[in-house]
Amino acid sequence: MTTDPRYYAVTEATWPPASVRTLGPVTLREGQGGGSRVSAAMVNGPASDAQIAAAEAAMRAMGQDCLFMIRDGEADLDAQLEARGYAVKDPVNLWTCPAERLTDIPVPRVTAFCVWEPLAIQREIWEQAGIGPERLAVMQRVQGAKTGLLGRHRDKPAGAGFVAIHDGVAMVHALEILPHQRRAGMGAWMMRQAAFWALENGASELAVLCTKRNEGANGLYASLGMDCTGQYHYRILKEGD
Repeated sequence: MTTDPRYYAVTEATWPPASVRTLGPVTLREGQGGGSRVSAAMVNGPASDAQIAAAEAAMRAMGQDCLFMIRDGEADLDAQLEARGYAVKDPVNLWTCPAERLTDIPVPRVTAFCVWEPLAIQREIWEQAGIGPERLAVMQRVQGAKTGLLGRHRDKPAGAGFVAIHDGVAMVHALEILPHQRRAGMGAWMMRQAAFWALENGASELAVLCTKRNEGANGLYASLGMDCTGQYHYRILKEGD
């Protein structure tokens, strides 16, 4: 499996860091507490140990962990960081499919909605899942078409999610189902709602990222007929070891 590089650009645009700057071959991201995806550095081409060390100092100066994103084809960087004491963190799967694939079944009335700005109940659902103000700030930074997802089951709130479009791809982020509303098909209905919204807003493809350890979510995307078309992982420095 080789990840199409354009999906990295889609991820960056639909879940953007607060700022980006380059330091030699290293691209540094300022995440402001928004998680690994907006905080991890990337390396473009070979980097010397001195250049990696300079990037580490810059990340520490931002108050961030020394964290790098390892993309497909970056085996040399992966080995270089491992030799410097970095551990693997959060291997991720990329799932994609044509948006129309998930529009074959209409979403039942009052089951899933698209709404932006986020409602208080969406914020509460995200907060219960550990998605706090810092990640909501990431959503606010997105330029272009975006929306929030709200799922309901048995007349009660069930889940929340976020979708944004870049380069014809609608990427779903922060999809969370309340624990007591799981196993009722809500994740699938919300993904289908995202697909309808994607087509209505000019995107032909749907995408979502999921950590490999999240068996439930990976199973959901596979059951919907989505394809696992890419992957990446992080390396984080084990400070003090």
